[in-house]
This record gives sequence, structure tokens and C-alpha cells, in this order.
Amino acid sequence: MKKITMLRGAVTVSAMALGTVLAQPAFAQAQDEVTQDDADAVTGPSDSANADPGDAIVITGLRASLENSVAAKKSNTSIVEVVSAEDIGKLPDVSIAETLSRLPGLATQRLDGRANVLSIRGLAPDFTTTLLNGREQVSANNNRGVEFDQYPSELINGAVVYKTPDASLIGQALGGTIDMKTVRPLTHGRETFVIGGRYEWNDLGEINPDISNKGYRANASYIGLNEAGTVGWAVGAALMSSPTAEERVQLWGYPTDGEGNYGLGGIKPYIKSNKLDRFGLMGVLEFEPTEDAHLTLDGYWSRFNDNQVLRGLEIPLFWGGAGIEEGFTIDPETRIVDSGTFTNVKPLVRNDFVDRDSEIFAGGANLQYGLSEGLVLELDAGYSRLDKTEANAEIYLGTGRGDSGGILDDIDFTYDDNYIPQFDTAVDYADPSVIFLTAPRTWCGNPEGDGTCQDGFINTPTIDDELMSLRAQVTKEVGMADSLRVGGNYSVRNKQLVDEGYLLTNVNFPANTPVPAELLYDPVSLGFIGIDRLIAFDSKAYYRAGNYTETPESNWEVNRFKNRYDVTEKVLTGFAQYNFDWMLGSVPTRGNVGMQVVHTDQEADGFVVRRVDNDIILEPVTDGDTYTEFLPSLNANFEVMDDTFVRLGLARVLARPRLDQLNPGGGFGYDQSRATSADINQSPWSADTGNARLRPLIANTIDLAIENYFAPRGYVSLTGFYKDLETYIYRRQTEFDFTGYPYIGQEPAIFRGFNNQWSNDGSGKVYGFEFAGSLPFEVLSPSLDGFGVFMSGSYTDSDVTQAEDADSTRLPGLSEWVVNGTAYYEKNGIQARVSARYRSEFLAEVSGLSLSRDFDIAEAELLLDAQIGYEFQPGSSLEGLSILATGSNLTNEPFVTYRNEEYLVRDYNNYGRTFSVGFNYRF
Repeated sequence: MKKITMLRGAVTVSAMALGTVLAQPAFAQAQDEVTQDDADAVTGPSDSANADPGDAIVITGLRASLENSVAAKKSNTSIVEVVSAEDIGKLPDVSIAETLSRLPGLATQRLDGRANVLSIRGLAPDFTTTLLNGREQVSANNNRGVEFDQYPSELINGAVVYKTPDASLIGQALGGTIDMKTVRPLTHGRETFVIGGRYEWNDLGEINPDISNKGYRANASYIGLNEAGTVGWAVGAALMSSPTAEERVQLWGYPTDGEGNYGLGGIKPYIKSNKLDRFGLMGVLEFEPTEDAHLTLDGYWSRFNDNQVLRGLEIPLFWGGAGIEEGFTIDPETRIVDSGTFTNVKPLVRNDFVDRDSEIFAGGANLQYGLSEGLVLELDAGYSRLDKTEANAEIYLGTGRGDSGGILDDIDFTYDDNYIPQFDTAVDYADPSVIFLTAPRTWCGNPEGDGTCQDGFINTPTIDDELMSLRAQVTKEVGMADSLRVGGNYSVRNKQLVDEGYLLTNVNFPANTPVPAELLYDPVSLGFIGIDRLIAFDSKAYYRAGNYTETPESNWEVNRFKNRYDVTEKVLTGFAQYNFDWMLGSVPTRGNVGMQVVHTDQEADGFVVRRVDNDIILEPVTDGDTYTEFLPSLNANFEVMDDTFVRLGLARVLARPRLDQLNPGGGFGYDQSRATSADINQSPWSADTGNARLRPLIANTIDLAIENYFAPRGYVSLTGFYKDLETYIYRRQTEFDFTGYPYIGQEPAIFRGFNNQWSNDGSGKVYGFEFAGSLPFEVLSPSLDGFGVFMSGSYTDSDVTQAEDADSTRLPGLSEWVVNGTAYYEKNGIQARVSARYRSEFLAEVSGLSLSRDFDIAEAELLLDAQIGYEFQPGSSLEGLSILATGSNLTNEPFVTYRNEEYLVRDYNNYGRTFSVGFNYRF
């Protein structure tokens, strides 16, 4: 394979170094060896039986992984970050996202206690592209950002994060590109069988009786080769049942009085238990019959179910007709009404459940063939598909039907140090003789009063996402070390979101229905807000027994048709890239220069929808556009001194609009009282829609880095970056012709009005710097061998405006400061490490009503994780066995969002700590 390997290695990454990093199987690193004498060109793991202790110092575990990662980073001509299987397999992380978030400039947002999406350099997940084995992936959410808990860490062997692209990188993005890798058996080079298991638990306990706080992970992988070394295969399976728990308080908002004092509009406290069950399979087949031909087939499949139970209260206060007695107090500093008694309170009791089922498949075939000396053809075909269904049900209980039916409560309240109310209620909300299945608020779907009332609600969105790609390229040697690569990639992606939602009415309506005794659990506790008892029952079983009729609710009908979309993107990318390895005077210089030409044909279907009286008026709409973008790039790597590099990256990059922004549908309104107005500013017409003609966000970027590699596992780097955003997407009002749209009453004087629509008119800049370093302490003193630290920090800022002369807007997901650090000790089988992650406050995107996106400011957070273990050494009867214990979120850091001021809390989420014990065994 000499011809192919030489050309591939000249492009962006040393094939030997990166191959070593990405070829190691999860939990199979224990015996992998790297010599200090050969750190600059890591050739791969070797068997310890063949190692001569007199010639090399053998290292394993995290230190070997660090050495591999540093070697790959050093040899890459782009600015990249690299993690190997050791990082993913052994760090005390629940997901790959948490492992990747330790890299410079990367950060996560926690959801349900897990870090499942990534921001790169302050840009939200929708501005990041995720690949698997070089192929773009579909996603389980309703946009582009990949949720990383789709991919078991045990089956992913490594990842490269490209911060500067090259012309042959398909899937380059505004923030960066993450390329996850599965094992390559022929590069791995030997037969290996690995099994592993972990038992885990959350220290909040079993807060809901029907979902345990305990779970497990199990995995097995096998890598084999034929005797000639021309055929290699790998199979792996990973099974997980992972719990999370959550104590959550949502505060609706803060109405003010004439003196500017803040009252509490309402509150929704609840306890939430999650169990994520996932089964994943991975397979790879490699065939190398001659040195001129190499075929790889790889496939990945997983199915996962996210089962959630939520129990709590929905308590309307100032915004729900509650009164407040005299004697309340006001905090003089915050102006919050922080104690008193609410009177005539009518809470809504909730016993909700969520079932999300997703199935994903990703696979492909890659053929490399040496056409002649110095000329290699590469063909790659990929396919990725995801199907997701969801049932998100709200089941209501209360003291009686309607706003005034049943018992009204008087609730004493105070505030704690976290600005969270603490309640003392007069009503026992766990008493089944007082709490019934009913609609305790007057929420009826039909104003005519036909006996349809909201005793609950169920939302059942479905997502289908499919992506196919075909790539062809040829690489030609030029001279002794240069090469030219020319090729193209064609991809077709289709994503559909169907949003369904129904109002639930109890079959016993209008009676208040007692909870069936056989479905009752022991009461649960909302002690974190002062309420120790709350009724709990098997609401899922009650719903599935047919105790509710389902009726489309008119307001929801408008929303669900507005949210529906079917987007198709056809993208043809041509590229040419010249890879050079020169001497500029006495300075060795490597890099690449090239151009991508990206032609996009996008089309989307949706609905324009409006309610007129009790009728829903639908107008199917199809729209789209085509465009071509030219994306030049340059990466230059100057070795100004031995093992000291100056890197320069220049590029023009794009990020496609969010898929929900491309939805041409939306809602429109007609104000009959303005029918006689001919002034467009007083037009009876209005609309709020997406825009299927949106162009991508375009940025011109510059990166400058200096890196020094002073030891096999030691380096220090400083990088500055600047992204000039030519466009930014935001909502703006544009004139729109409503001719042909339905109206009631007399004919309007004009048919023109304003449409609040997504637009490309924004612009701005994102800039910052990153620091990273790894220090093995043996460079300071041989007596400190085994100790080390690696850390990183980044500062990012932005100045983005939505229109000329407008104020700057805050970018979602951007934390000015992100700092990561890990201290470790690994020697003589002992493995110990402590990791900390800090990110400053940022604008968090959270799910709102009807799949909408809400934005709140997330408080700064500091997370602390740790791991300790032991690996039995050669000569022991237990050689190959490792045992370990981990702890995550050891400081029990909450995730908190707020509006305007930190004391105006919007969401308070306490996830508790997660612990695990486990083993890895390699045969």
C-alpha cells in the first residue's frame, strides 16, 4: 500500500501518527506501547513481548493516548485538536461530547444532566458539522446539530476537530468540523478481543418510583485479521441503560408593580427521572489484496429510547389570579417580593411521561486504487438515516374542575439563597381523596363548550432524516513531496418534521375522576421547594388503557402546521487542493492551498396557516433557491525552530441555515378592524414565516498559532482567530403581497402588509484566542515520572448586528471564557485523574412551547470529575484486567438560567452526582 499511503499522508495528516490515534479500540489500550525514542513519528502499538526494555521505555494508558494525540496534532497541516480511544474510553465522562468539550475552544450545554451537543469557538451546534469516518451525519433534533449520545463512546475510537479547513474537507463549517472515527483493523494490526462493563448510579436517589437511579453499560469488541494480513475485520456491540435525575424549578416571570418591585408570575417545580436505553453495533471490513488496492466497508447502527417521568406542580400566582395578604416583604437589593402568603391559589398537579425512540444507521464504502505510479483514485459512498418518534404527554390532576372548583389553597412563601421560592401549603397534594384526575384550570379547546376540555395534552412529533453522498477524487504526486488532489462530492439530504399534538379529555368528563388505587405509588417529594408530599401514579398505564379521548386543539393546530417542514438539499462540491512540502530558505514549510466550489439546490415544503373563527385555513407552500459559493483556503505550517511551528490558516467558510429557518410555512393574520386602511403601516395583513430562499452564513477567517513540542507528551500552543461574518441570519419585517389569501368581512383596501421573516442581512465578527498545554512532570524530574497535567483556556467575543446601526446581539452558545484542566498519575498500574471544566455565562437555547426556541442566559458553571483505577501488570494472573471507579459533577453544580439579572431566575436544574464502578478486560 506504499503508493496510496504516501499520497494520503501528504494531504493533511501523517498517516502513521493519526492512524495510530484512531486505530486503537475502546478499552483495548492497556498494552499499547509508544517509545520515547520514536515520539515524533508514532508507528503504532507493538506487543510487549517484542519490546526490548533496554531500548525503549514502555508507556500505556492515558499517557500513551496523549502521546498519540500530540503526535497527530503536530503532524497535521491544519489547526486541529485530537482525542484518541483512551481519552474516550477511560475519562470519567458520560458521553463523547463531554470528552470533546475538554479540548481548547469547545464547550457543551447540559440537557437532562448530559452534555450532548457541542459549541466550537462560541458558535452554536447548528454552526458545527459532525462527520463519521469523513461522512456527514444526520441528527435526532429538529435541526442540524448532532446529539452525541446517539454514538456509544465504546464504539468510537477517536475524533479530530478541524478548526481550519482544507479544500478537500467535505463538511467544513463556520465553527469547526468534528470527524469521529471507528477502528481500522489492518492499521491496528493484531487480533484483539475486549469486554467491559460498568455499574452506575445517581446520588439524588430514586426520586420517581417507576424509574431507577441505577444503570449499567456493557460492551464487547473483536478485531481479527487473516494470516496474510490482507483482510481485517472488526465488530463491536455496546449496551447501555443510563439514569439521570433532575430537580427542576421553572419560574414563569416577574410582573412589576408601579414602584418596580418584582412579583412571581407563576412557578413550575418538578422532579424528573430519565433512563436512556441504547444498543449500538459497529462493523468494519478491510481488504487490501495488493499494495495498490484498499477497500473499506464500515457500518454503525444504534437504537435508543429516552424514557422520562416528570411529576410536579404548575402554580399560577400573580399571573393566575392569586392574591397576596398584607405583611409581605420586599428585598431592598433585588426588589423581589420575597415572603408573604398567596391566597386563592389553584395549582395544577402534573404526572407526565415522555417516550422518545430513535434509530440511526450510518455506513459507507471506500475504495482507494493506485492507477499508476504516483496516481491514486479514491471513491467513497455514504448513507446515513435517522427515524425518531416521540410521545410527550401531560396528565393533569387537581382538587376540582375549573378555576374555582374544588379547594383553593393559601401558600406561605419565602426565598432561599439561590432566589428559589420555598412554599408551605395548606392542601395535602398527595391525598387521593382530595386530588383527582381533572382539569383544575378552565382550559377548554372549543369556545362553544362542547364538552371538550383539557385534562391533559400529548405532543407526538416525528423526524425522518436521510443523507446520501458520493465522492470521487484523484491524487497525483508532484515532484518528490508535493501532490495535487482534485475531486467532487455530491450529497442529497432530506429531513422531515411532522408535529402532531392533541388535547386529552378524560372519558369521565365532566366528573372529577379518582386516581385508580391499583395505579397509585407512594407519594414523591418536592422538598427542594418545601413541599414534601405529591401524589404519584402510573400515568402512562392510565393513558394507554384508553381513558382519554384525543381532539386536535385549535390553537395547537395552528402551531403544528406552522412547525411542519420537508427540506431537501442537493449539494455538489468540487475541489482542487495542492499539498506542498517545501524549504523556504532554511525553514521547512508544509501545507495546502485550494478551492471549493459549492453549488446548492434547496427546496422546502410547509404550510401557511391561520385560524378563522373555529376553522383552520391551510395553504401548502413550496419554495427554494439555488446558489454557488467559492471557498478558498490556505494552511501553512512553518517549522521556525526544531519542534516549534507557526501555523497560518486562511479560509472562506459557510454554515447553512437551520432547517426550521428554511421552512417556508408559518402563520398569517388578518385584522378585520383595519380593512379600510390603505396605509401599509396600518395594514390588516401580517405574517410570521420562515424563508426557503435563505443563503448560508459566510465568514472569512484567519487563524494564527504558535506551537512548541518539547517532549513526546509535552507541548504548549497559543492560537488567535478572527471570523468576519459577511452575513448573519435574523428576523426582519419585509413587505409581502397577500393577494389570494382568505379574509372575512368586506374586501380590504390593500393586500400588502409585513411579513416577519428570516433574513441574511446581519453581519459582524467573532474573535478570540486559545491556549493549550500538556506537561508530563518527568521533564521536570525523573522522580515525578507518571504525574502530569494538560489544560486549555479560550477567550471568545463577538460583535454581531442584525441590521445597519442596530445594537450588537448576543450569539447563542458563546461563553467568553472556557477553561479545562486535568491532573493525572499513571504508573505501575495505578491510574488516577481529576478534571475540571469551567465556562462563563452564555445565551442558552432551550425548548419552548410548540417546538419553539427560547433564549435565556445560563450562569457560569464549574464541573469536577474524577477517576481512579488499577490495571493488573504483566506477569499477574489477572493481566489484561483493569478496574476503575468514576465520579461526575462531584461539586453538584446546578444548571441555572435567568432573565436580565441573576436573581430573576428562569430555570434551576439540579442533576446530582453520578458515580460508576467497572472493569475492562482484554484478551
